Amino acid sequence: MLKKLVLLMFVMAIGLPACGSPQVTNEALTHIRLPIGYIANIQFAPFYVAIEKGYFKDAGIEIEMDYSFETDGVKLVGAGELPFAVVSGEQVLLARAQEVPVTYVAAWYQKYPISVVAKSEAGIASTEDLKGRRIGLPGLYGANYIGLRALLFSAGLGESDVNLEEIGFNQVELFITGKQDIVVGYAANEPIQLKAQGFDVTELRVSDSVQLAANGILASEKVIAENPKLVSAFVGAFLKGLKYTLENPDEAYDLCATHIPNFADLDEIVQKEILATSAEMWKADRLGYSDPQAWANMQDVLLEMGLIAEKMDLDKAFTNSFVP
Repeated sequence: MLKKLVLLMFVMAIGLPACGSPQVTNEALTHIRLPIGYIANIQFAPFYVAIEKGYFKDAGIEIEMDYSFETDGVKLVGAGELPFAVVSGEQVLLARAQEVPVTYVAAWYQKYPISVVAKSEAGIASTEDLKGRRIGLPGLYGANYIGLRALLFSAGLGESDVNLEEIGFNQVELFITGKQDIVVGYAANEPIQLKAQGFDVTELRVSDSVQLAANGILASEKVIAENPKLVSAFVGAFLKGLKYTLENPDEAYDLCATHIPNFADLDEIVQKEILATSAEMWKADRLGYSDPQAWANMQDVLLEMGLIAEKMDLDKAFTNSFVP
């Protein structure tokens, strides 16, 4: 999704029940600022659709999308200053390891959205082929780093087996100019951009090797305890937007126009490819559902990396109680 997000659900066969988004049309709308950690982008289509179709409004909610990179959504939610944020799974466990009272209440991405992208001539046919190679990534933090380490771990490799270079969010530029032959990025971003510019690339998706807790909705323990109806309403409205986006991608694409600056100037083919690739990572048998094994795998990766010291109670890190 997304470059910073480092970076992912639903009952397809039925419409989401009204209990997931209670009607409160006779009351003032609850204004919610939602940190999402990236610029306005087609990958946020489910939120835009939920706004444009009135799902949030019907649930008594007015959404303000916070695109500020510097916003630390986890800390603000943990402090009770904001009720929700969009975060990746590793952020939840890292926060709880520091006793930040937050819980993941709905999965958005079912597949971890990170990929390793290499020039075809680099000869990277499998994860094992990365051994001894130079790999560019934004930095030793976030979803790109976690995803790469998980991918290496799945093949019995560690960070010491490769040469990592911190290149900032310049993967496409450095790849095009020949300064990097292998980079880490989002499956719905860098690979699509590079292919659109005529590059023949090999892509190793983290989700093809390991299932990890990915992007979803974070809530504070405070709002869960004190206002569970708000949590249910927010999750229900979002999941309606997600379901509608998956079932009506062309209309969803058009509904994004008023939310993305210079939308008419963007390459429609590329943007629709980004949306379609993202949608493949959102799909599941149950919209919003968090897979316990994905959380266990994420915890194992963070333990192996030394980013958390001991196992924690994962039942407090995520819940499916607000998922229809």
